[in-house]
Amino acid sequence: MDGRDWKKFLLPYEQAVEELKVKFKTMRSELKKREEYAPIEFVTGRVKRISSILEKAKRLSVDMDDIERGIEDIAGIRIMCQFVEDIHSLAELIRHRKDMTVLYEKDYVTNFKESGYRSFHMIVEYPVQTALGYKHVLAEIQIRTLAMNFWATIEHSLNYKYRDSLPDEVRERLKKSAEAAFILDNEMSSIRQEILDAQKNFEDDAKLVQKCLTLIQDLYFYHRISEAIAFQSRFNSLWMERDLTGFKQLEEELSLLIKECKKKSGESEG
Repeated sequence: MDGRDWKKFLLPYEQAVEELKVKFKTMRSELKKREEYAPIEFVTGRVKRISSILEKAKRLSVDMDDIERGIEDIAGIRIMCQFVEDIHSLAELIRHRKDMTVLYEKDYVTNFKESGYRSFHMIVEYPVQTALGYKHVLAEIQIRTLAMNFWATIEHSLNYKYRDSLPDEVRERLKKSAEAAFILDNEMSSIRQEILDAQKNFEDDAKLVQKCLTLIQDLYFYHRISEAIAFQSRFNSLWMERDLTGFKQLEEELSLLIKECKKKSGESEG
């Protein structure tokens, strides 16, 4: 092993992982706020352990002086999607980003591995602003569905246990489970629109309920105490009955009343 200071060496990779996680989570939030579909379900990230870096360098015959370019996944980001279709949509969004450069891609979704492994990999070059200036580091972005991720996580654990020498029986059962995960993804894709419609309805209903509560709180701000109490009582009844039509009517009445309050207080409606 070389005598490098590994803690210092890994600092820019740690920074890259944290920044990339924030950027992809922000992308998800921004798309949702624009009321557009967000292909990102959730994001995780990690910096490769030193032992794993050394093992991979040995396996790939990468000289220790070349590991910054020879080991491409020291910084790793994993993005989970709901549907297979989301994977390629997200990859296209990443290709058009100006804050990172895609060097190349590995499509193990279309061309899955013999083991059954499915995932979409993108190797990107990402500039990190360190205390000593800019440093361009490589990072691997893995994009996969929830089913693909579940399978890959189990396979990784088993490979670690058996030191990459899986017994034939375990290997065959993993292949069968990979096929089952593939069938699950296809089934979810076949009812994708129904799922998305249901999720949108749920989010819309949640926003309506939240808006009603916010408007009731606004009444207290304008010292309309008795009316706020009366609306809260109506809200409680509607909540018990899960009466969404009633909530829409409640929101309309509250909005009109708040508009009147703002007008009387001389506030602009913007």
